[in-house]
Amino acid sequence: MSRTDASPTEKDVNGDTLWVWCYPSVGSDLRQVLLRKCCLTQDSRHFGTFVFGQFSRTWYYISTAEVQEPTALAKVTHFSVVVTSKDFNPEKYAALSRILCRMYIKHGSPVEMMEAYITVLTKGVCPSDENGPFLIKDYDVRKAYLTGSVKDVVSQFGMEAIILYTALMLKKRIVVHHPRIEALLEFTRALPALVWHRKDWSILHPYVHLAEPELQDLKTCPGYVAGFVDPEVSNRPDLFDVFVSLPDGVITVSQSAKDAMAMGKLHKDIGHAIVRSAEDAEGSDSRLIKDISTKTKEVLATLAALASECEDSKVTLEALKRRHFPPATENFLFHLAAAEQLLRI
Repeated sequence: MSRTDASPTEKDVNGDTLWVWCYPSVGSDLRQVLLRKCCLTQDSRHFGTFVFGQFSRTWYYISTAEVQEPTALAKVTHFSVVVTSKDFNPEKYAALSRILCRMYIKHGSPVEMMEAYITVLTKGVCPSDENGPFLIKDYDVRKAYLTGSVKDVVSQFGMEAIILYTALMLKKRIVVHHPRIEALLEFTRALPALVWHRKDWSILHPYVHLAEPELQDLKTCPGYVAGFVDPEVSNRPDLFDVFVSLPDGVITVSQSAKDAMAMGKLHKDIGHAIVRSAEDAEGSDSRLIKDISTKTKEVLATLAALASECEDSKVTLEALKRRHFPPATENFLFHLAAAEQLLRI
């Protein structure tokens, strides 16, 4: 288990939100982000029970609970337990934070929480009154990668899923909007699986606010999948190459990315293969991801063959033109070579 931090925040009967405890430490910038994410500072009666996201290369996992009487937490109406870590594993940290929440409600003090938390850090296990003890070894990262449903993504967008695939292959900036955070988390976490060969979930920023520190952090990433609940993000073309409106089921390519994202026969063939696999009632998400990976390997093999013919194993535009690919295929391979750091200018 990577190094993690844990802390609870409380909302009292007067509506004030307090950061009550932290172990071992959280920087001031991250603390402001976490307060914004935990929803206790928002004027809303609807509290997300669990949210997760990323800021400054640190993952945060937040469980929020409503306090029911009687309890040791006098004058507290709601509280959030925040766990930060360097690894992506929402199910693991949801289970851990649920245990910490129950301990906090029961004892009204962070001491027992800290003891359980340190036991997890040192021994990889802690007792739980829910389906046996919590065991770190039960939460393999591969399961976290496979939890998002690629089949649902393809089912919603059909052939247009090739736009998302192409954007991810070329390391473009994808922004997804949905007003409901649960839908946003579910959809965005599935997208990196479309480029399974990278196994890179660091591109995922599933819960971003239109706050300057968060946007500046996002802009340091060359390509990403970013989720927003604020509809105003649709008016921020500086943030995306591809915009996905989940409520409307619409994918839009920005004007600045249209050349790189031009579609041709290769894309059509891959798109049809993805849709056929997704429509197989007997097929699983793992099967679909494997089928997509097979098509990806074919494309990368073409790129590798090109690179092997070139000096320093770097693809050149001249080498591409000698192969007489269709224009859209040549264009895609050129930009893909750049994304894979196989291009020599």
